[in-house]
This record gives sequence, structure tokens and C-alpha cells, in this order.
Amino acid sequence: MTSTHQKKLINNVALITGATRGIGKAVAAAYVREGARVFICARNQQEVAVTVREFRYDSTDAQVDGCAGDVGKENDVCRIVDAVIERFQKIDTLVNNASLLGPRVALVEYPFRQWEEVIRVNLHGVFLLSQEVVKRMIVQRHGSIINVSSGVGRVGRARWGAYAVSKFGLEGLTQVLADEVKEFGIRVNSVNPGPTRTEMRAEAYPEEDPLTLPTPEQITPIFVHLASAQSENLTGQMLEAQDWSEPIN
Repeated sequence: MTSTHQKKLINNVALITGATRGIGKAVAAAYVREGARVFICARNQQEVAVTVREFRYDSTDAQVDGCAGDVGKENDVCRIVDAVIERFQKIDTLVNNASLLGPRVALVEYPFRQWEEVIRVNLHGVFLLSQEVVKRMIVQRHGSIINVSSGVGRVGRARWGAYAVSKFGLEGLTQVLADEVKEFGIRVNSVNPGPTRTEMRAEAYPEEDPLTLPTPEQITPIFVHLASAQSENLTGQMLEAQDWSEPIN
């Protein structure tokens, strides 16, 4: 068992979106193991409550809380951030993980309402939450924002539609924000998880064998590093999680 003095995220408060499953849940678990106080959010209140109970059951000293909310709605974002501050008094790390896949069709066939919804959650949500959290981080004069990107947000591919476009926008937002807040000791980076064994990946590639892919737990090391003091000089970068991942079992 990891002893207290070896844990990398003692005194770190982390807010993680989309954290009731997949990569978000795995990152939350990794942060808890490293001693962070973790606040999770997702759109389903029951799933949030169940996930919080799981973390507390797995580790009796885990400081984990959460609430339901839609990151693409300004009022929800303000409520989520206020809840974190009320519970833990600060936010050191924000992981913008929540996202929607949307339909896998050509742009010429893409339904506009679904386009709007994917962009609203995947891009507007990152903007709204980052904006609200940065206000707190500026006062603290430190913080780490980690935006979960995608390979199709770096090289466009057919039939990835609004998802790919939203991730391209996320990369631009990451670079602009990183340049704006570096003077306050705040770092902002994007992480491409790469092919990972998640429900979203299975939805996008139904014929793929998931056992050939790393699990979400195996790609968490880079997220721990970016939340820790070890990355204090790293900002504005596009990083690859699987360069840091553990071997596939």
C-alpha cells in the first residue's frame, strides 16, 4: 500500500466531469489513491451518488463528493463549482472529460440539432467550466486544467462530425487559455487518451475487439502527473496518454 508521504496529490482538490464511468471514473479513482480530495459530476444524479459511494466503500478515508449537472448549461456550471468550493474550499485541478460522441455520419447528413448538442457539451461545456474555475485559480495563483481531447481533434477523419470539430475547438481553447493564464501559475494542457476500452469507443467501433485496447485505468498516469507539482512548468501542450500508459494485460 502506498504510504502517505509517497502520495502525489496530497492537499489537491480535483473536479472531474463525466466521472461516473470510463476515463473520468478511472482518473477519479487514481486521484483518490494519490491522496486528492475529489469532486465528481455527471448528468445523472443516481449514477453520481452510486459512484461516490463506491469510492468511499473502497477507501474509508477517501474524501469524495459530487453532484449532478450539465456542463453545457451556465447555471449548472456555476452550481457545480460553488458546490466544490463549499465542500473543499478550493479547486487545484479541473479535468474536462465529459463529452458526447454524436452520430457517425457524413457532415452533409449530420442533423443540426445533434450537431448543436455535441458542440454545446464538448466545447461550450469546457469553456464555461474552465472560465468559472479559472476565476478561483487566479486568486490562488496556481492550478492545472486538463482537457480530454481525441486523435480526431488533431487530424480530421471522415464521419466524426461534431465530435471531431468540438475536439479541434478544444485544442484551440487549450492553447489560448494556457497563454492567458500562465502568469498566474495556472497550466492548461490537452490529453488524447488514444484507443481505450470504453463504452464510447465500443459505440464508435462496434466490430473492434475491446480486449486489444488498454483500460481506462491504464492511461491514468499522465492525468496524475499533470495534476501534481511535477508538471508545474508544463502548459499549452498536446499530450498522448498512451505514451505514459501501463502495458495491456
